[in-house]
Amino acid sequence: MLLTLSTTHAPATDLGYLLHKHPDKFQTFNLSFGQAHVFYPEVGAERTTASLLLDVDPVAMVRGKTREQSFLLGQYVNDRPYVASSFLSVAIAQVYGSALGGRCKEREELVQTPLPLTARIELLPVRGGGAELVRRLFEPLGYQVETVRHPLDEQFPEWGESPYFTVTLTNTTTLAELLAHLYVLIPVFDNGKHYFVGDDELEKLLEKGAGWLAHHPEKDQITRRYLGHRPNLYREALARLLEEATPDEGEEDFTGLGPESTLERTVSLNEQRHGTVLAALRASGARSVLDLGCGEGKLLRELLAERQFEKIVGMDVSVRSLEIASRRLRLERLPDRQAERISLIHGSLTYRDQRLANFDAAAVVEVIEHLDPPRLTAFERVLFEFARPGIVVLTTPNRDYNIKWETLPAGNFRHPDHRFEWTRAEFEAWATRIATQHGYTVGFLPVGPVDEVVGSPTQMGVFERE
Repeated sequence: MLLTLSTTHAPATDLGYLLHKHPDKFQTFNLSFGQAHVFYPEVGAERTTASLLLDVDPVAMVRGKTREQSFLLGQYVNDRPYVASSFLSVAIAQVYGSALGGRCKEREELVQTPLPLTARIELLPVRGGGAELVRRLFEPLGYQVETVRHPLDEQFPEWGESPYFTVTLTNTTTLAELLAHLYVLIPVFDNGKHYFVGDDELEKLLEKGAGWLAHHPEKDQITRRYLGHRPNLYREALARLLEEATPDEGEEDFTGLGPESTLERTVSLNEQRHGTVLAALRASGARSVLDLGCGEGKLLRELLAERQFEKIVGMDVSVRSLEIASRRLRLERLPDRQAERISLIHGSLTYRDQRLANFDAAAVVEVIEHLDPPRLTAFERVLFEFARPGIVVLTTPNRDYNIKWETLPAGNFRHPDHRFEWTRAEFEAWATRIATQHGYTVGFLPVGPVDEVVGSPTQMGVFERE
């Protein structure tokens, strides 16, 4: 089975950095069921193509397993070695794991940058639904879809069409998003997996589907097929997707409404925000990190994926949010070494708390705008006077940008719970005062697409203790 990824991004050879695979090398990776080969049939500044060729060993595929096929040689006479299926999803996770996780030290700026990408699946089995199912699953994610259906046998056209398609997908998106979509959806079309579907599969689905599956019009069918039609897992997955679909940050409700901005359509503002915050924390060299107002744990999950952060603490005033974060992070199932790195605590940002002391860094993502003036003053002292982390990465909406949201009435805030939304000048004046008063320096960065007149939708301040 063959999957090719192409880009016309300039320079197109950046694809090699994102995939962590050198274009000049033919690389082979051993998997439990065969081998995966990565090579580049096309390398150039204008267009580069990477190929993932999966060579499934039919004997290794079934060794040690009970026979599930209905006839004697069913384990050996089947289409598994030749078509895209759950085998390919496993290969994507193991061979392209860094790209799937959105990690690239050499080109960090590219990880969150939408690129012109084309994915071609040479032979995709579509069990029920045909080309229409392919379109229903990929088009809502922004892809242009081309399908070519193959006959059962070219020499015997009267036998009719097969369930196999060559599928070409084109979109301007991040490589990590493209790989996540392929990882989840390929086995959905095949409607079967080569391994036992248990609780771990539910967590994989929610992890790889974060940010898009909850809002997909076919989420019911995707979830049911991905989880092997297991009712208990399916019901739990839908319940958790429903929680995710309820936005806890008003800005996301308006993301992508600007018709001029391809960036906002393809990558949510929340994802860009977390990516920018994470990059700042990585660059600081911090080993211990506080996520203040951690909510349902979206940033915590990304912090946990980074080995650099040895101690991670998320704090929130909402017990329900902490319960959701605990489920999302699978705290009860984490290996001991992972579990020792992270903890969740209940607390208020407006009361001095000894548990917040002695941290290298703190992230405060879209929190301060929910505090009225007296509580904001208390928060300033709690964080900058008493906790005093080495670096504070803080984001808040940019009110200047609100005129870009066509559906947001003039003068309204982006979320009904916001007590204020600052212009860039107001935020910089507040941050400069706080930094001067408490012995910090502060720098400012935009988050999201930048308009020449009104700036970016989110503004970020990075405070460093002197």
